[in-house]
Amino acid sequence: MNMFEAVGACFSKFATFSGRARRAEYWWFALFNVIVGIVLGFAQGGAELGIADLYSLVILLPSLAVSARRLHDTGRSGWWQLLVFVPIVGWIILLIWFCQPSNVGHNVHGADPIGGDAAPLAA
Repeated sequence: MNMFEAVGACFSKFATFSGRARRAEYWWFALFNVIVGIVLGFAQGGAELGIADLYSLVILLPSLAVSARRLHDTGRSGWWQLLVFVPIVGWIILLIWFCQPSNVGHNVHGADPIGGDAAPLAA
């Protein structure tokens, strides 16, 4: 998956909190948003509110959705994103989880996005 495929997938599933997102999809989307944020920040100059702030609001929902799907891919609930409100430690834990490899095969959040084992887990 390249950057444009990842960004397209994230924006097409902008409010889809179910399913799974692979590491490449999450990190390409994050890199794209950092680059766009920097470019818009420079273009905005010293203005109080501008296009960079508007872009931040636009990507809020897709960012939350892809983060939830990334956590699902590692076998965790999307609600773990609330760790971001725990100073320092929460960010570190989430960063480690976002960097972890995916659970191969089917898990409680759906089938493996790459294909893999499509059979559901036994209850």
